[in-house]
Amino acid sequence: MSLLPHLGHGVGLRTIHYPHVLDRTARADWFEVISENFMIAGGRPLQILEKARELAPVVLHGVSLNIGGTDPLREDYLTELELLIQRFAPAWVSDHLCWGAVGGRFAHDLLPLPYTEETVAHVAARIRQVQDRLGRRILMENVSSYLTYSVSSMPEWVFVSAVAEEADCGILLDVNNIYVNAINHGFSPLEYLSGIPSERVGQIHLAGHSSSGDLLIDTHDHPVPTPVWRLYREAVRRFGRVSTLVEWDDQIPPFEELLAEANRAREIEGEVLNASSISL
Repeated sequence: MSLLPHLGHGVGLRTIHYPHVLDRTARADWFEVISENFMIAGGRPLQILEKARELAPVVLHGVSLNIGGTDPLREDYLTELELLIQRFAPAWVSDHLCWGAVGGRFAHDLLPLPYTEETVAHVAARIRQVQDRLGRRILMENVSSYLTYSVSSMPEWVFVSAVAEEADCGILLDVNNIYVNAINHGFSPLEYLSGIPSERVGQIHLAGHSSSGDLLIDTHDHPVPTPVWRLYREAVRRFGRVSTLVEWDDQIPPFEELLAEANRAREIEGEVLNASSISL
């Protein structure tokens, strides 16, 4: 994935930020937008995305590709995504390594997959189909989970790596999701990081989460918590300089506070890389 540009430290663009785009005060390194929000024939969202792209690079992040499902990949969806790519020339395109629909009915959630060789082969074949259709590599994101499958035969990080290798795709590494799953399922987040091939990691996500009894829930409605910042430091040590984005989808703060989170990620990356260069 070395062909991906390093964009710096960006933010997820949400409707509450549109005024900052229009008055040109949304000065992030780059923006990630939810692909499906712009799969429309016209209107204000597309106008806003045009303005955002004038300010900074844009990346498309999908939530309903259903790459792990058993329904056929939707031709209408891929056609609309292809048109969006042609219009806005995103730096890259990503979606989630999960399933979310069956029989044409959507769960409106990002549901985890069983970690088996059969699932690796199934998902990798579908990713290759999408990449062939779009004429580009895509990034697949590890998702948060609150259950495990008894049939799983490998750890999550081995599964994610195997899919990326077999599909020849990239990885969008969500550090918050790694931490959430590590607490929920009792594994080492550092072991997870060490098992991911660095050459496949094209982007990193950071976000906040909530606690619900014994579980952590990936809610994207809090600042990035201290344990996730610590894990991000380890991710920078492991993967080096990778485009990083802060997600915030509920109880969204003022744009300046969101930008401050992105700047904190920039500072941490600089500290880690500078320390590494000094030690060498």
